[in-house]
Amino acid sequence: MQANLSGPIDRVVAGANRRRLRTRIVLSFLLLSVLLTVLFASATLYIRDRLEREVVEKTMRRELNSLVRQIELNPDRSPTFTLYDAATFGEGKTQDISPLYRDLGPGVHEVREVAEDGTPHVWKAAVGKGRVSSTGKGFTTIVRLDVTDASDTTEKLRRWLIASVFGFTALALVLSVWSASRIMRPLLELLKLIRERGRTENSHETPLAQHFADDEVGELAAALDAYSERMRSTAKRERELNADVSHELRTPLAVIRSTVELMMDSSDLTPKMLERIQRIQRAQESGAAITETLLNLSREERVSGNASVARIVEQLLEAHRLQMRRGKQLDLCMEGNTALVVDAPDATVNVAVGNLIANAVKYTESGTVTVRINQDSVDVLDTGPGLSEADAQRLTERGYRGDAATNTKGGGIGLSIVTRICELYGWDVQIGNRRDGQQGTRASLLFKT
Repeated sequence: MQANLSGPIDRVVAGANRRRLRTRIVLSFLLLSVLLTVLFASATLYIRDRLEREVVEKTMRRELNSLVRQIELNPDRSPTFTLYDAATFGEGKTQDISPLYRDLGPGVHEVREVAEDGTPHVWKAAVGKGRVSSTGKGFTTIVRLDVTDASDTTEKLRRWLIASVFGFTALALVLSVWSASRIMRPLLELLKLIRERGRTENSHETPLAQHFADDEVGELAAALDAYSERMRSTAKRERELNADVSHELRTPLAVIRSTVELMMDSSDLTPKMLERIQRIQRAQESGAAITETLLNLSREERVSGNASVARIVEQLLEAHRLQMRRGKQLDLCMEGNTALVVDAPDATVNVAVGNLIANAVKYTESGTVTVRINQDSVDVLDTGPGLSEADAQRLTERGYRGDAATNTKGGGIGLSIVTRICELYGWDVQIGNRRDGQQGTRASLLFKT
């Protein structure tokens, strides 16, 4: 029975744990809202009670002082109250009504006036009109209530409420920042660990998920751990594959090289045989350069060197001259700065420049392919069909072949390799149509010298 219940219980606990972060956010906002509501309501009630108490006490003191003063002056006269004031005026006595009340119609009005001693007063004035039943004469009755204290209290309440709004807004801001910092703390800690992992080589030995609770952040950390592990496994397999392939390629290339050297030492070679052996030798050197370059790219290892660009270009052009197919009228030439030296291995420069020259030769049926060596760059100019706008934008994508490549062989990865070399060494490759008014393509390789 225990075994049957353990699965559902674990799922319930896991579900509850996964809701911790969401629950904390909901509870934080709920508690913040309840707290601010209670505080604002309490403050409003306190202010209202205090102001109401002030109004009542002030009014009673004023009436009490007035009564005491009247009795002191004339104890035999019935005292009057100052809070209320009433007067009746006949039809011919309307001029006796104060100008502030003369034009008021029937109803209740608020009137502000200044007493003789300069004290401002606020009155509620009730105006009524009638006629004496016996004589038919009209009259106007005005009843006034001094609401000065109540008006002052209302103004005080308004100021208190405005101050409370600003005060509670500041309090809400402080509480929100505090609450957000507590909620975001696990995410910030995860971000900190990820950054440290990027700076420390062996930090991946400790899983991120161990630092967090079993909630949403913990699940995110676990997912990052799994993804990081897959990336490390993939990178490890790629490194091992590259090392194995490089080793397996180097062995036959070394055999070919030694065999070619032995054949070159033979004294009974005919010119035609010598030409064929030289082609094999150049193919071996090209294969060795590509193998070394791809291995460095897979390791993301930037190897230094002193590559003479002119010497490498001349070797590449000579190789193309010898293997150019019959009937292709193409002139290959080099010009410019023959002293340019690049901080990179010969093999790397060979692959980068060689791909640009190979493309120019492949897509140019007749005319010229000129390699111009500048102060810190190499331009490969051809007289081929040129590039369309779509081809120019996608030419460096791996596997992409332009419109002019329909009848040619190739996998469309040569320029992709050049782009990766440029990213590793900080170089730049630019490919587009020629700018000198001639038809053809211009491929530029800018070195970081």
